[in-house]
Amino acid sequence: MHKEWLEFAAMDLDSAQFLLGMRPVPVEIICYHCEQAAEKLLKAVLVAADVEPPKTHDLIQLCKKCAELDEEYEALADACIELSPYGVQVRYPSNLDLNEDDMQCALNMCRRIDAAVRGKLAEKEEQ
Repeated sequence: MHKEWLEFAAMDLDSAQFLLGMRPVPVEIICYHCEQAAEKLLKAVLVAADVEPPKTHDLIQLCKKCAELDEEYEALADACIELSPYGVQVRYPSNLDLNEDDMQCALNMCRRIDAAVRGKLAEKEEQ
């Protein structure tokens, strides 16, 4: 079941990367897809541990739940904090003024979470 979460996370990250080719670059939408991918990755960790993921978009809460299972997930807290505003605020007109530096940061944070989660889950499967 956790593999479905990973597949959906990959679709969000792939979509974010694909959108980089648009002109003008849809910065807000790319940031949103990065947040969504991170959310699904963290929920995959919980599902892999037979923990029902909470119905929340709160990356910080999800990261804490993952860290309760394995303290190494605490290292993702800063990335989760960076991505959190993009879950809701960018979906609607707001005063959140994003630029391409924000977008690159979001992509980097998302890739960091992706690599960590996939690495840890692969390691767990090998055991």
